[in-house]
Amino acid sequence: MTMTGNWNYPTQMIFGAGTIQKLPETCKGLGMSKPLLITDEGLKDAPIVMNTLALMDKAGMSAGLFTGVKGNPTGENVDDGVKAYHDGGYDGVIAFGGGSGIDAAKAIALMVGQDRPLWDFEDVGDNWTHVNVEGMAPVVAVPTTAGTGSEVGRASVITNAQTHEKKIIFHANMLPAVVIADPELTIGLPAPLTAATGVDALVHAFEAFCAPGYHPMADGIAMEAMRLIKHNLITAYNDGANIEARANMLVASTMGATAFQKGLGGVHALAHPLGGVFDKHHGLLNAILMPYVMLRNRDAIAARMDLLARVLDLPVVTSGFDAVYNWVIELRSALNIPHTLAALEIPLEKCAEIGEMAVNDPSAGGNPVALSAADYAAICHAAILGETGDVKVAA
Repeated sequence: MTMTGNWNYPTQMIFGAGTIQKLPETCKGLGMSKPLLITDEGLKDAPIVMNTLALMDKAGMSAGLFTGVKGNPTGENVDDGVKAYHDGGYDGVIAFGGGSGIDAAKAIALMVGQDRPLWDFEDVGDNWTHVNVEGMAPVVAVPTTAGTGSEVGRASVITNAQTHEKKIIFHANMLPAVVIADPELTIGLPAPLTAATGVDALVHAFEAFCAPGYHPMADGIAMEAMRLIKHNLITAYNDGANIEARANMLVASTMGATAFQKGLGGVHALAHPLGGVFDKHHGLLNAILMPYVMLRNRDAIAARMDLLARVLDLPVVTSGFDAVYNWVIELRSALNIPHTLAALEIPLEKCAEIGEMAVNDPSAGGNPVALSAADYAAICHAAILGETGDVKVAA
């Protein structure tokens, strides 16, 4: 094993219940006088958005509002946000919401100062070097879900509506300057979204932990994120007002996204095209796909699962892999996560196409074993039918 690596870790974070009150002074500290709050259409009239705008207004720093962001944000959403930014004469961005809103907001903050199209900055080769860094808008990120961890990411996942492909737009300076992580903002998150986003955070940490390469800092953060999720996700799901569970999940989400700088894997390689083609919730896709990809990777991750089972204090009867796998199945069942992609009306006849898209997804490079398009198609097929070989799975 080569013990080398180029490592970067996240940004300034203001964490704790009630820390949203620090938003006006944080914006001012970044030189903003007229920020644009960007979120997804699902939060358009939500109290947490209205209260935040009122907070800014009370501080003498009125913020604009842009909510034209889909659950899977598109290039057109970004273009519309850039137009709103320029038309309103704004000078900074508040990236507010779940992964969709924050991803779109980061892409908008990037694009307000560029003269190239969005897709020129896809995370391929040296595309990032073409960014006009001076033209980028400063960003304060305010997560309202505990899932994607986009608030500590240097990229945005944006759907090309013409090709139905999810593209990763990247530049190091897309990392928000400051994160305000207030668990009180997550209390109103409905139970199904708490479940889907929570398992999304788990998948981020799990795939980072299993990704090949030497990165003990990422591995340590990933394991602690999974431990926090084990002890808090079901509580947050069953008792959405439990501020301690909500706080721990918000930290775990951020930790998962911090860890996956090491890499992701086959779950994301499949979830990205499935989300792009069928416009389904990313976290829910990850939650459904996770055990099927685990089974395909079993031989390559067995030793890692022995360690993870000990960290999670799981009962080991046969192997660490079986212990972790059974815990994942039991967790999904407790959260009422569907067991198959058929529950999302994903058709079998699309598996070959999805397999071709998955093998070309950037996340595929982090899978513990190299999988072909046929391999990905087979996993998709199994996940639609609920086929897990000789492993007993709780439906």
